[in-house]
Amino acid sequence: MSTLTTVLVANRGEIACRVMRTAKAMGLTTVAVHSAIDRDARHSREADIRVDLGGSKATDSYLQIDKLIAAAHASGAQAIHPGYGFLSENAGFARAIEAAGLIFLGPPASAIDAMGSKSAAKALMETAGVPLVPGYHGEAQDLETFRAACERIGYPVLLKATAGGGGKGMKVVEDVSQLAEVLASAQREALSSFGNGQMLVEKYLLKPRHVEIQVFADQQGHCLYLNERDCSIQRRHQKVVEEAPAPGLSVEQRRAMGEAAVRAAQAIGYVGAGTVEFLLDARGEFFFMEMNTRLQVEHPVTEAITGLDLVAWQIRVAQGEALPITQEQVALNGHAIEVRLYAEDPANDFLPATGHLALYRESSPGPGRRVDSGVEQGDSVSPFYDPMLGKLIAWGEDREQARLRLLSMLDEFAVGGLKTNLGFLRRIIGHPAFAAAELDTGFIPRYQDELLPTPGALSDEFWQAAGLAFMQSLPVGDGPWASHQGFRAGLPAEVSLHLSCNGQDRLVTLAGHTAQLCGEQLLTEHQGVRRAHLAVRSEGSLYLRWDGEMHAVSLFDPIAAVEASQSHQGGLTAPMNGSIVRVLVEVGQTVEAGAQLVVLEAMKMEHSIRAPHAGVVKALFCQEGEMVAEGSALVELESAG
Repeated sequence: MSTLTTVLVANRGEIACRVMRTAKAMGLTTVAVHSAIDRDARHSREADIRVDLGGSKATDSYLQIDKLIAAAHASGAQAIHPGYGFLSENAGFARAIEAAGLIFLGPPASAIDAMGSKSAAKALMETAGVPLVPGYHGEAQDLETFRAACERIGYPVLLKATAGGGGKGMKVVEDVSQLAEVLASAQREALSSFGNGQMLVEKYLLKPRHVEIQVFADQQGHCLYLNERDCSIQRRHQKVVEEAPAPGLSVEQRRAMGEAAVRAAQAIGYVGAGTVEFLLDARGEFFFMEMNTRLQVEHPVTEAITGLDLVAWQIRVAQGEALPITQEQVALNGHAIEVRLYAEDPANDFLPATGHLALYRESSPGPGRRVDSGVEQGDSVSPFYDPMLGKLIAWGEDREQARLRLLSMLDEFAVGGLKTNLGFLRRIIGHPAFAAAELDTGFIPRYQDELLPTPGALSDEFWQAAGLAFMQSLPVGDGPWASHQGFRAGLPAEVSLHLSCNGQDRLVTLAGHTAQLCGEQLLTEHQGVRRAHLAVRSEGSLYLRWDGEMHAVSLFDPIAAVEASQSHQGGLTAPMNGSIVRVLVEVGQTVEAGAQLVVLEAMKMEHSIRAPHAGVVKALFCQEGEMVAEGSALVELESAG
């Protein structure tokens, strides 16, 4: 085999940046591919060579196998790393790479075939005697088959796409009345994300833990398990917090689960990095869920406790090298916790957010601190791809040290210009139940009121601090003495500003300097206690961190506020940029409260626009296949009667 010198990463975002970081450290030339709108994305900027795939949607770019193979040939790449998502678990992609005379930095296509379909994998594990959650994973996909299976299994049930993961095409059905609508939506979501709408259904277990085993195998037949990860804290069936090792797991449980995972991998002739996922119940029994035949999003926590670079292992094993250590040499050193930073609105059912990153500041580097990200300040987040911005990983000698270190990192991180889950993550890691390692997949719903508190009125102290920071951050010549517009004229000792923040506004009168802006730190003092708050001026807004939350403060525009309140009265608008996949009503149609009106697809997930009250559809402003912008009117609904 010729010497490997150039690697193409068939992905985008943080995983593309992460793979290229190791490839560069190994002396390899890196090749990025990008869609039309990702031309200047961070992964493109960081690569040695970049190739334009064209298109905007993933189906027109990152999922085009022929374009990716052509990009490898054009750039001189001898190997392709798939990252995660997109084509990473597509056996056809692996075969096409091999047929093109290139190296696939992943498992054999036969292994992807065996485990890439959740249904086939469950059948394989059933034959091997691995415990399974009760379910149906057959070929028949009609509604009646699923209705009968759900009745046999017993509600609630979990529908899952057989061809992929990441929460796409995964939905809970509470009772038979929801089945038809939820099944159809899950099938469409799966088809859009993976090109395969086939589903399976299984019993939805209450209070289980999601514990997975990292396995790694070489071409010589050796296979190791690199300890486990607890990924129980999830929203919308997608992980947001992962840690290693799993708290409270005994040595015996770790060995039993690890050995079962190795048997599963060896049974299909696995090569490379893979993850075997289990559900662990309160009695310590574990049930096979699926095997992900790729590198996982959460692989950094395994790297942190083992001291290994799994991407480097992938590259070496794909070239025929044997694993460099034995099972007995696998380290388990300390504890690591990772959180996923998403552009989304936790207060609005975690609706993905799009927009411009007017502010993006990562936490300071240091011992036990790691940030894997795919964006920088000034970048844009589009509606076409997954909304993850990056990951924060903290390592400590024990779990508590890792937790406190991660809290510190979250406190330092700052994002402005669009909504993120940063504050939500901070509340999870700081929650007493998380500190006590009381984990299961129901963690977020159980503590929802504490993790997602209803926003209250901003305090007088906040408005005063915001006013002082806003005034002191104005460029020279733009202060209240240069222009009276928006200010009340007065002596320099007293200034009034009408400010807006989080849908609230306040006329703030500033008399005297009780706070001082030094660079990007607003220094406040109260009863002898001095505090520093991050305050950054960007694009006409002031971003002020207050009580752990980042707030965007701007001058209040009363005319714009009135226009916004009067526009599209009775109308329903797009909550974000996206594509209309279904219009379910017609003009003149009578609908009940809660009825589905329009289905919007954004970031590979479907979002239903429902009637807030009973009424009659007065007008439609969208059609299927149309791209719409956030705030666009979709439906005008007239109240009944």
